[in-house]
Amino acid sequence: MSGFDKWFVTFLNEKGVDFEETFEVMGPSGVNFIPVGCIVELAASAPDHEQRAIKSTCVKIDFVNGDVRHFLKHLATAVAR
Repeated sequence: MSGFDKWFVTFLNEKGVDFEETFEVMGPSGVNFIPVGCIVELAASAPDHEQRAIKSTCVKIDFVNGDVRHFLKHLATAVAR
């Protein structure tokens, strides 16, 4: 596990995010069901600049006491097929 992976998993655990939670998002093929765990795996394999952007956004959301699940759903729409 890289530094980002450990940070992301720890952050989501601290926020009480269930890795089995599934988001229903639209993709070119129609409705997709994407679990949080899948988003975490994809983020772990993302390029460094994308990982930095994900971390920065999560920190900003946390700072204003926002719900990171909304951002995770946004990330799920990016991988929907």
